[in-house]
Amino acid sequence: MIMSHMNGYVQEASGQAKSHRERAVDCPGEELCLVKSPHCSAHMERIQHYQEELKKKREEDSRGKHDIDPNASLRLKKLSQNPKVGIDNPTFEGKEKATKDSCSQEAVVGKLKELVDLLQALKWAQHCLTDAQSQQDAELIMQLLAKEDFKNAYTIYSAVSQQMTRVSPNSPLTAQAKDLCQEALMQAHDSVAGQEMSEEDVVEYHGETVKLVRLEKARDTPLGATVRNDMDSVVVSRVVKGGAAERSGLLSEGDEILEINGISLRGKHVNEVHDLLQQMQGTLTFLLIPSSQIKPAPHRQTVMHVRAYFDYDPSDDPFLPCRELGLSFQKGDILHVISQDDPSWWQAYRDGDEDNQPLAGLIPGKSFQQQRETLKRTMTDRSREHQGKLWYAKKNIKKRKKSTSTLSRNTDYDDILTYEEMSLYHQPANRKRPIALIGPTKSGHDELRRRLLSIEPEKFAVAVPHTTRNSRIHERNGREYHFVSRPAFDTDLAAGKFIESGEYEKNLYGTSTDSVRHIINSGRICLLCLHTRSLQILRSSNLKPYVIFIAPPSQERLRTLLATGGTTPKPEELKEVIEKAREMEQNFGHFFDATIVNMDPDQAFHELRRLIDKLDTEPQWVPTSWLC
Repeated sequence: MIMSHMNGYVQEASGQAKSHRERAVDCPGEELCLVKSPHCSAHMERIQHYQEELKKKREEDSRGKHDIDPNASLRLKKLSQNPKVGIDNPTFEGKEKATKDSCSQEAVVGKLKELVDLLQALKWAQHCLTDAQSQQDAELIMQLLAKEDFKNAYTIYSAVSQQMTRVSPNSPLTAQAKDLCQEALMQAHDSVAGQEMSEEDVVEYHGETVKLVRLEKARDTPLGATVRNDMDSVVVSRVVKGGAAERSGLLSEGDEILEINGISLRGKHVNEVHDLLQQMQGTLTFLLIPSSQIKPAPHRQTVMHVRAYFDYDPSDDPFLPCRELGLSFQKGDILHVISQDDPSWWQAYRDGDEDNQPLAGLIPGKSFQQQRETLKRTMTDRSREHQGKLWYAKKNIKKRKKSTSTLSRNTDYDDILTYEEMSLYHQPANRKRPIALIGPTKSGHDELRRRLLSIEPEKFAVAVPHTTRNSRIHERNGREYHFVSRPAFDTDLAAGKFIESGEYEKNLYGTSTDSVRHIINSGRICLLCLHTRSLQILRSSNLKPYVIFIAPPSQERLRTLLATGGTTPKPEELKEVIEKAREMEQNFGHFFDATIVNMDPDQAFHELRRLIDKLDTEPQWVPTSWLC
């Protein structure tokens, strides 16, 4: 049974078009009005006629499957097995003894006389019948009535019915019994109605095999189905997860809807279907031609949780089949993908919106979005190449080579990120996740790290870096630095053991994954201040970092904060900080687990502590690959 708000969605399409457009028939939350069509009653009578013909056919088939021999009757068998009735006695006196307390001899004789009259009437009717089959049926009935066992059973039935009529009241005797009777009647009604509403009747309609599906259009339960125009037909094109149609299993993709409440849909445009369904509520009867497609075996799909690596606005997507079903999201949002049946358009919920979002929304599938991103970036590259050629014509060969090298690095799109599968992870008490603070220069992330280290040195620590320079007198290997030779540093760098590295005054410096792991194994929290280019290396390790972006405030507020610290930056320096932060968030924002806008140093510090403490109390979304 489908209890629905009829929030189906209609898909516009011409028969020649390769793509199609869907529109909402009845959006959730819209006011519904009941408009009765003058054609409804006539069409409903026709549908009821189909049901009555089907019922008669089933009854005839059922009668043909059973022998008319009364010895095969379950009722007679039960009576014969009851010693109190005693119909096994072949003599009529045995029967009289079994029923002497409930009926008189006159009643018995009267009942037998009724059987005799019935036999005579059948004989007369048999002579009036013209076809052999009807005469044979009448002969079988007369043979049944003439059997002694049937006479006995009929007499007992009459006596019991007469006795029950005398002792059974026609209405409840007390008010309490009346209430119980009404309650039982309502329960029986609901049970029968539920069974009927969930039935899928198969009938013949203009020479085609069709099925009748009854839907209940309620205000708070969406139907969750989309349909499209296929020439003159209206066809179910998608069953949306979370709707009553999907839960009932009565509607399938490819089913053609012939009628709704007796109103024919063939030849109607999707806009007409939209207007029609908006006016309907209550019980709807759908007349469908089942899809000829072979339905795959039903299987329970597992929910896949993904993090989005791009912003998506359905209103700006010309390829979205149904704008009303489109699910908007931003880079970094967690999406619960519950259906990938259509590889181009997945069905999903945003994390935390399941209660407010009755129907799943449509989002671009991974492969489809990768194709679009590839095309978009290819067009951008061509535009840059064209602009670069114009610029090269005005510059010397040396600058041209430098620019060409930069362009080559920026056009490596072999790994286009769209979604990443995620899982919930709760950090162990003895293995804290490292905290990576990311931000442009002068955003305050270095100051926040120093403040944490000074307040709780037993809880927080920094990884000891590696360097190729010589140690100074007060320095000890493994405390201030790990002092290594340049060949050893180059070997570890080639092996990918450094999260970040660089050169200063002809000496190499770097932070290794082993140094971070040493802090983690000690039970403390490792604090890192990294450049964005180090994020990919950090995430590809098994360190499970928690990345927090420290964003600068507005330009005026940043000027005030820096002035408080004794710095007087130039306007172009402030603008550069803001632009750098915007660039970092644009290119690497999908790697950020949280963002703190450093409007006030104290507030930013308390927010940082709150996020770090939350890792001990709440599970966090991490890439599934980290847990394999």
